[in-house]
Amino acid sequence: MTNCKVAVVQAGSIVMNKEKCIEKAVDLIQEAGEQGANIIVFPEAYIPAYPRGMSFGAVVGSRTPEGRNEFLRYSKNAITVPGPETDQLGEAAKKSGAYVVMGVIERDSELSGGTLYCTAIFIGPDGTLLGKHRKLKPTGSERLIWGEGDGSTLPVFDTPYGKIGAVICWENYMPLLRTAMYEKGIQIYIAPTADHRDSWFATMRHIALEGRCFVLSCNQYSTKDMYEEDLLETEDMQKAPFELTRGGSCIINPLGEFLVEPVFGKEEILYADLDLDDITRGHFDFDVVGHYNRPDIFKLILNEEKQ
Repeated sequence: MTNCKVAVVQAGSIVMNKEKCIEKAVDLIQEAGEQGANIIVFPEAYIPAYPRGMSFGAVVGSRTPEGRNEFLRYSKNAITVPGPETDQLGEAAKKSGAYVVMGVIERDSELSGGTLYCTAIFIGPDGTLLGKHRKLKPTGSERLIWGEGDGSTLPVFDTPYGKIGAVICWENYMPLLRTAMYEKGIQIYIAPTADHRDSWFATMRHIALEGRCFVLSCNQYSTKDMYEEDLLETEDMQKAPFELTRGGSCIINPLGEFLVEPVFGKEEILYADLDLDDITRGHFDFDVVGHYNRPDIFKLILNEEKQ
């Protein structure tokens, strides 16, 4: 199939409330499905939130009891993969007949459950959980609340609409990770993020050009009224602006051109019809792992063993 319709969901979480997050996500999946979307993408950490503005009571050398309670709450609203929450999302994907890529905070079900991961999960149109990607390197203060993934969760899935995979937020600044995705043949490159800076869009356009792939960048639009009332009582949140994340989701073609320009200041589902033949047209003069590659000089070593 050479054409598909994609939906990039720019929406805010109901912060620290996984049940309400999932309810909202199910409604949004249904809405995008009714518009004929074949692939539906959600932002980084959509369930139960990217906790922008929260410090978890930490400074260098000390943590507060209040911050530990905030982490406890965050952990209790994280999900296991697979688990009952992925079953709910799978049912919504099945009803819509679409692939769904969802940003979640994952609590490891195989270990003690203490460590959380920033994860993108992939669900098929039959409702099956296809797999996941755990963020390899949390950024800045994220390292306090999230662990690091390993090479065992770097999937690219073959679908009727091309090969899809996800690279989360500032992982997109890791050249070797991008190269790994290109070597796996990624065609629809999904970038769930929390970055709403103007400089982000240069990176997204560069990746589209570099990988000769479609890029779906998905961010939240979030405001303080999406937080539970008691979370707003902290000094951190009282200082924060009302608009916490301004959006900026966009869709880019393999020549680095916007199919949908960045959208700011509102929740919105972005739609685009992709002509997958544009990938081959782009490869005419540049193929980063093909005729524009020098494997006699450069070699990528990828460890995909579970650690």
